Amino acid sequence: MRALTRRNVLTITAAAAGALTLPRAGLAVARETHGLSAFGDLKYPADFAHFDYVNPNAPKGGTFSLIGTNRLFNQNFLTFNTLNSYILKGDAALGMERTFASLMTSASDEPDSIYGLAARSVEISEDGLVYRFALRPGLSFHDGSSLSAHDVAFSLNVLKAKGHPIIQSLMRDFEGAEAPDEITVVARFKEKRGRDVPLFVAGMPIFSRLYYGQRPFEETSLDVPLGSGPYKVGRFEAGRYIEYERVKDWWGADLPVQRGLHNFDVIRYEFYRDRDVAFEGFTGKNYTFREEFTSRIWATRYEFPAIRDGRVKRDVLKDETPSGAQGWFLNTRRPKFQDARLREALIYAFDFEWTNRTIMYGSYDRTHSVFQNSDLMATGKPGTEELKLLEPFRGKVPNEVFSEPFVPPVTDGSGQDRNLLRHATRLLNEAGYPVKNGKRVTPQGNRMTIEFLLEEPSFQAHHMPYIKNLGVLGIDANVRMVDPVQLKARTNEFDFDVVIQRFGFSTVPGESLRSYFSSRAAAVKGSQNLAGISDPVVDSLIDLIVSAPTRPELVTACRALDRVIRAGRYWVPHWYKASHWIAYWDVFDRPAQGKPKFARGIPETWWYDPAKARQLEQRG
Repeated sequence: MRALTRRNVLTITAAAAGALTLPRAGLAVARETHGLSAFGDLKYPADFAHFDYVNPNAPKGGTFSLIGTNRLFNQNFLTFNTLNSYILKGDAALGMERTFASLMTSASDEPDSIYGLAARSVEISEDGLVYRFALRPGLSFHDGSSLSAHDVAFSLNVLKAKGHPIIQSLMRDFEGAEAPDEITVVARFKEKRGRDVPLFVAGMPIFSRLYYGQRPFEETSLDVPLGSGPYKVGRFEAGRYIEYERVKDWWGADLPVQRGLHNFDVIRYEFYRDRDVAFEGFTGKNYTFREEFTSRIWATRYEFPAIRDGRVKRDVLKDETPSGAQGWFLNTRRPKFQDARLREALIYAFDFEWTNRTIMYGSYDRTHSVFQNSDLMATGKPGTEELKLLEPFRGKVPNEVFSEPFVPPVTDGSGQDRNLLRHATRLLNEAGYPVKNGKRVTPQGNRMTIEFLLEEPSFQAHHMPYIKNLGVLGIDANVRMVDPVQLKARTNEFDFDVVIQRFGFSTVPGESLRSYFSSRAAAVKGSQNLAGISDPVVDSLIDLIVSAPTRPELVTACRALDRVIRAGRYWVPHWYKASHWIAYWDVFDRPAQGKPKFARGIPETWWYDPAKARQLEQRG
């Protein structure tokens, strides 16, 4: 399953610069600083030369082509019909974020730090509610026009007012921005703001005020927007491919936060609607880099001639970021999914062990938590500090929240574990879903049916044995294949029974949790709360996470939230693996020190090697 990048929406949270912790009311006056982080010191001092995970002398040139694996907001993995990727409408091209600069940018070897890009520094008021960003001299858009503080203020204000619902949600505590002069941006925040809101704002794209003064921001368009980043849109054909060309005279190229990055002259995204066809495209060198997400293909099909003779290389990269959650998410807005016992029965009907062994070659581990593969995940009985947070909600949450967290059952691996299916039957009967004339019916007497909404045929194999088990329970289930545009439209409108969702968070989650789990997001079309979770207890725990003054307190609050969400049985958990499977035509080189800890670093830190390319041509 292709995943939303774990760093694509800046979920890092505001706090320390050098020895400085970002001020909240009552703390000492802040000083001017070159960077921000959540709970500790920045790794890099003000005079650092470059990030440790790059080759600062990496040569520029060549083309890097790929199928995209990370998406933002309204971007679509399988097609595109707009170049506006910051609104709800349309299906945007992957990679458009490469064409825009921001005030600050993240370090991929730190969990939560950002450093100045368009901004050379930031000064924070004593109460932590006003941030004054000082811009660097010489900033410009791709047409040579000046980039000023007025453009930044316009960008932040228009994103808050008209941006994608996810952006609007994350900017809820941002009051607005103004530009008192050409080089100063003043951003104001609400009291009790989310800890990560200032950093999310600092990571937003910078648009041209003049450009959008002549056209509506909130409309879809294939016109190339005026950018400010390291790349600009080159050739493209809607729904098939798009190329981004490196801006040779970009003002940010030699800044410490950019040195050794963005080394390819062209980055090209290819779009395929079928994974098997996409794989054949890679074997034919239609694109040169591939991250593999299909275990069947990884296990059985990487034996083509270019692999055998060394022209294509394979590698497994360790993934040290939280794996997050993947699974079938149940739309609890629909009455038939509103009983947690029904939802638990659906979990018991899925035989992960059989699916993993038979379909996925034993490549995966079972997902339990929305914070899987991190210290934020709840395990065992809640400790003293967790209990202090949870005790006020006793009687408002299931009793299991105060004991071991829910873990999906381990099956006998037969594909149809009779003991677990009997347990599922008991749950359904207790919930008022009896069998009549051989078919399961709802408490209202309607036939219990489930439609799985799907856009990729490669996932049908995973659904079929599950649907067979649901049939044993008397539930009529089917897969509805739709095109990617229709899938996005239906999920935006919450017009589905069950859909696959994949998400992950940083090691310091904050305001972004609201978009996935809050009551407010459950009612906002286009939000990431596909399950429709609407629980005051969840809302209160998110508030505690967002306002946690230390990392230990944040970890405790996240574990408490994890227990409550798992007790809600909102999804049928899938699987995860803590690694990246990659394959590439041997025309690249990469830093000797390896990937950064909190990102894949591809293509950002890699570069084109002409000598390797010549050797490959001679051999092929």
